[in-house]
Amino acid sequence: MKQEKYVAYVGTYTHEHSIGIHIYDLDVEKGHMHERKVVKINNPSDLIVSNNKKTLYSITDDGVKAFRILPDGDLEPMNEQWIGGMRGCYMDVDLSDRYLFVGGYHDARVSMMHLNPDGSVGEIADGIFHKGVGRSAADRNSRPHVNCVKVTPEQKYLCAVDGGLDHVKVYEIDYDRGKLRLEDIVRCDLDSAPKMIRFSKDGKNAYILNELKNTVAVYNYYVDKSGPVFDRIQTVSTNDTVEDRACAAQNMEFSRDGQFLYCSNAGINSMAIFSKAEDGTLSEVCTTRISGDFPKALAVFPDGRHFMSLNHESNQISTFRMYYDKGYALMDGKPVDVDKPNCVYIHKLEE
Repeated sequence: MKQEKYVAYVGTYTHEHSIGIHIYDLDVEKGHMHERKVVKINNPSDLIVSNNKKTLYSITDDGVKAFRILPDGDLEPMNEQWIGGMRGCYMDVDLSDRYLFVGGYHDARVSMMHLNPDGSVGEIADGIFHKGVGRSAADRNSRPHVNCVKVTPEQKYLCAVDGGLDHVKVYEIDYDRGKLRLEDIVRCDLDSAPKMIRFSKDGKNAYILNELKNTVAVYNYYVDKSGPVFDRIQTVSTNDTVEDRACAAQNMEFSRDGQFLYCSNAGINSMAIFSKAEDGTLSEVCTTRISGDFPKALAVFPDGRHFMSLNHESNQISTFRMYYDKGYALMDGKPVDVDKPNCVYIHKLEE
């Protein structure tokens, strides 16, 4: 059987020595990565690939930029568009590749961008600024900050995770008119600073990562005649230490089979791995130290047996092999040096 080929696109902040998106060839079986080239772009703070796998979108200082993905995984620039506000921090696309959604940390804006048939980014369809004052006196939690935007599994709604307001605002998507309408608000715990939302592979559960509480809140999720329903059933901690050390949950991703959830923690610099039960609840498999500083992003390899940690402050990507049955992970190979890594997307090359 011919082995599947993958590349990893790694975005880096470019205010120091890096110049853009690093392209790595992945050896999935061994859990290794080898840099091929770097594509120049300013501060690609998030990357996503269209659902038809033909286009990569990147945040940049001036908005969002589209790249055509070539057969070998190389990137060919297409176009760039302004998003109607300050630079974004997170993106998502709907399954039909009709719209690109962008969340803005600095100005708390949710932008909805048209996508053209060739995959290039079109004009702004809609934009909403979050308003209000957070419930905390702390500066970071006194103002709205959109940390993440994610389309719900049935594609009817857009979740905008606001770490300043301790809310996840749920917008109904009008695909025909290109509009967003506030439908509901998921109210998170006081000073939890929700950072990210993910849905289970079967679409029955939602998971919200809370940066300051260092928790994952687990919800049953479904849509009834009144709209979307988020029913919390569990809260688990990502922090396994009782030491008096600062900890901030940073990132969360499922393995491709949907059976394991990985969460990275800055401060204590760890990766917490959970198994998902049939009812959506989580149980801890293990926590491992990532031998680096500030694991800002992570990715689980397609085989589900390896994962990488993007260690932003120590300028390295470390790769680990996971032993689920034994409840531990081991570093697999020498860390890869790269300046200020902050996001990653693993892409399967087409035959």
